[in-house]
Amino acid sequence: MTPDGDRRPTLAVLKLTSCDGCQLSLLDCEDELLAVAATVRIAHFVELTSRHLDGPYDVALVEGSVTTEADLASLADLRAASAVLVTLGACATAAGIQGLVNLAPPGEHARIVYPHPEHLPSLGRSSAVADHVPVDLALHGCPVEPSQLLEVLTALLSGRRPVLPAYSVCEDCKQAGVGCLLVSRGTACLGPVTRAGCGARCPRVDRGCFGCFGPSESPATSALADHLAALGTSDTDLFRLFATFNANAPAFLTESRRHVAPPPR
Repeated sequence: MTPDGDRRPTLAVLKLTSCDGCQLSLLDCEDELLAVAATVRIAHFVELTSRHLDGPYDVALVEGSVTTEADLASLADLRAASAVLVTLGACATAAGIQGLVNLAPPGEHARIVYPHPEHLPSLGRSSAVADHVPVDLALHGCPVEPSQLLEVLTALLSGRRPVLPAYSVCEDCKQAGVGCLLVSRGTACLGPVTRAGCGARCPRVDRGCFGCFGPSESPATSALADHLAALGTSDTDLFRLFATFNANAPAFLTESRRHVAPPPR
């Protein structure tokens, strides 16, 4: 219960280094968000309100990777104040696109992009939230799927475990009646090794999955890469295929390191 007597559970939403896309997924829930807002007390959510209430928080959602000292400090404070901490999206769960700095020599990307990289308040690498503090639940995607985000919130508020898929995108393709692009056309597709959740959005429009929901459980990444190599995919293209939104997810990171990284431009 908050000092003013409000007995609703408190919810905090924090942004670290990210594009805000996962927070926007929550705002995109629109009518459902109104129902959530009536059920919880939103204590901190900069995308939604300027109001801030200090913890403790019943549930905290954190978007973004740990890339700066400020990220580290904010995350430590949030973890200490939160009963349940949920990571949102590829940045929070696997360092996201900014995690690509970890695959190059220290400072290489900053040197290419910025005229004075010495002024950047960066740790020199980007890492997942779970590399620094205990995480109670991880929600994948780039960005997260609004329906899954609502499932997490309603489940936590009702005291049950959220029901989230751990199987691969291929199962979503089968359920949607989408023919296998990998088998029928030889299209480079990460569907067999990527966690479901998007509803096979890319294969539905004849585009191979590029892994934005991260590795599925026990992904056979080497077998898939070997098959794609046999179809003529180059080492450089295999590296690029695995080194995107979830480049630092262990299964994708291990596989990308088997192949030749493209030289910095």
